[in-house]
Amino acid sequence: MQRGVQAPGAMAERELFLQEEIRMLRAQMEETFGREQSFTAATVVEISSRLDLKINEYMQLVR
Repeated sequence: MQRGVQAPGAMAERELFLQEEIRMLRAQMEETFGREQSFTAATVVEISSRLDLKINEYMQLVR
């Protein structure tokens, strides 16, 4: 196996892990927005940025 290439089982495991991280970040962002009542609150923006990174990571993985 080439360096940097993951085995199919490891990729599936990573994909599931990222899906769960994305689900949890979305829920956290929704909860934080409900509390802050602002899309521009620093905490909402910070969670949204982390969520964007995880979604990008996921999209690169499943290509």
